[in-house]
Amino acid sequence: MNLERIYLDHAATTPLRTEVADAMREAFPAANYNPSSLHAEGRRARAVLEDARERVASLLGAARNEIIFTSSGTEADDLALLGVARAAQRGAHVVTTAIEHHAITAALDELADEGLETTVLPVDRDGRVDAAQFASALQPNTALASVMYANNEVGTVQPIAELAAIARKRGVVFHTDAVQAPSWLSLDVRELGVDLLSLSAHKCQGPKGVGLLYVRSGVPMGSILYGGGQEFGRRPGTQNVAGIAGMARALELAALERNEQSGRVAALRDRLETAICATIPDVRINGAEPRLANNLNVSFAGIESGMLLIALDLCGIAVSAGSACTSGDLEPSHVLAAMALESPWREGAIRFSLGVGTTAAQIDTVLGSLPRLVADLRRPTGQMRGEWVDSERTARGWRQKLEQY
Repeated sequence: MNLERIYLDHAATTPLRTEVADAMREAFPAANYNPSSLHAEGRRARAVLEDARERVASLLGAARNEIIFTSSGTEADDLALLGVARAAQRGAHVVTTAIEHHAITAALDELADEGLETTVLPVDRDGRVDAAQFASALQPNTALASVMYANNEVGTVQPIAELAAIARKRGVVFHTDAVQAPSWLSLDVRELGVDLLSLSAHKCQGPKGVGLLYVRSGVPMGSILYGGGQEFGRRPGTQNVAGIAGMARALELAALERNEQSGRVAALRDRLETAICATIPDVRINGAEPRLANNLNVSFAGIESGMLLIALDLCGIAVSAGSACTSGDLEPSHVLAAMALESPWREGAIRFSLGVGTTAAQIDTVLGSLPRLVADLRRPTGQMRGEWVDSERTARGWRQKLEQY
């Protein structure tokens, strides 16, 4: 049976928008050349690159020389943490939270091997960081604090302006991973008060392989790559000119449509949440307001999230069981663990992340299938009442069973 696919995994990546693809095509003639070259062809490439930098800087309330283009949000996070920490004195201290993206946690593991001390702050049951605990964690030798703007798994939005103000008073550089934010939250770095901010193009209908790091003027930072003087000497390597032009256009469209789309998508998200809670027993909503307009993380007691993901996929509905960087392994979520969710709730968690293209009809289709799938998955299998046989056999059985839908 041919199914019309419904994509509800926008937190993992978003489809490339037509206007963004058009902007990239327009940039391609100039992008064929190296923007560091002094000849006419190189100058044309440089003009496209710097035009995009100016536009992005304007959107963020930043200066053009405060925008550093990278290959991804992950690289931007790594540059922020490794670059600032390595520029600080030996034995410096870093503060972060227990729900950060793996780009942050892996960078901090590297810094720990280099002798830097890290304090990892807990969060409450809704994934929020306490400002008083944050303030108490800052030490005289704290060089950097990194708190994500909005969580990629449960959507919880942190009080970034408040935390950044606390850090500023204590002379601590403050970074936020804002990768999930562009379509839903303000990115004005003056309002947020941050020193460093990471973004990724493909999270807001831009191309993959492009990101950026905002670095406030005066913030000490070393390079983590070596070999050239591009990006003001902070990120060597020939720039992806066409991709950067696409990122600038994607961010512009996200900012232009943010208020309208946030309200519309939040209403669809709330409709999905209300119906799930009304029609399916034994569920738990993970995360609470303020949260991203498009994010709905739900735990279904008595099932494994991987099996529900497969069942939905066979019905033409794409969702996630957690972070896109780890969900291929279906590892238990470190975010839900940090929120002190008991194991059964963690094991049955599914993330629905809507996008600007999500429609009411699609939500109706999901609601037409989801209660039945959950009920079927909760039924005992074979002779093992209340337990599952091994996942491979179960998956094969469900693939056969769901062909009838």
